[in-house]
Amino acid sequence: MAKLTKNQKAALAKYDSSAEYALEQAAAIVKDITFTKFDASVDIDVRLGVDPRKADQMVRGVAALPHGIGKDVRVLVLCTPDKEQEAKDAGADFVGLDEYIAKIEKGWTDIDVIITMPTVMAKVGKLGKVLGPRGLMPNPKSGTVTLDVAKAVIEVKAGKIDFKVDKTGIIHTTIGKVSFTPDKLAENAQELINVLLKLKPSSSKGTYVRSISLSSTMSPGVSVDKSSVPGV
Repeated sequence: MAKLTKNQKAALAKYDSSAEYALEQAAAIVKDITFTKFDASVDIDVRLGVDPRKADQMVRGVAALPHGIGKDVRVLVLCTPDKEQEAKDAGADFVGLDEYIAKIEKGWTDIDVIITMPTVMAKVGKLGKVLGPRGLMPNPKSGTVTLDVAKAVIEVKAGKIDFKVDKTGIIHTTIGKVSFTPDKLAENAQELINVLLKLKPSSSKGTYVRSISLSSTMSPGVSVDKSSVPGV
């Protein structure tokens, strides 16, 4: 068994790893047990009682976090020339079409989100092998394939996140930074959970939200007491 580092020992001394904590308290603990010199991301893991192998139990959606995620999201808009200025004015970092498709085909993926239009999806669809594995493929369900590219850019820049249940039934996504206050982290987490509750598949039986935990980039996980989360 690997030896614990000094920081790992210090972190484990600050809380009971076998206990569950109220949502805001868990957020405060994550802040307290993170010793990185950089502003680490804070992540949430929500284990759902679904079988992702069944199409009618695939949980995917978007959430507009009230406090954003504390990150400057790099947005590429692939659109027709008449929409380019609109996208630039909304704050898109990269705007164009054929030239960026060519760059992506050569391996360029230095972006966080791609927004495009239904009318150019035939061209964008050819990039599936490059974008798919990186989670960058635009999707109408996530609001990244739309005629209103300006609105989509503004929402993404403001803290709109796209999430999808993985093959083990877990939603894993970032809800902020360690520099956020515990109440802001808790409010972001609550908003994501509210969206997940609305997306519960009708075919999902038994307990829907099975467990919730918070962690930072370099911290252990802190279990959340589900009874402290409204709606669960």
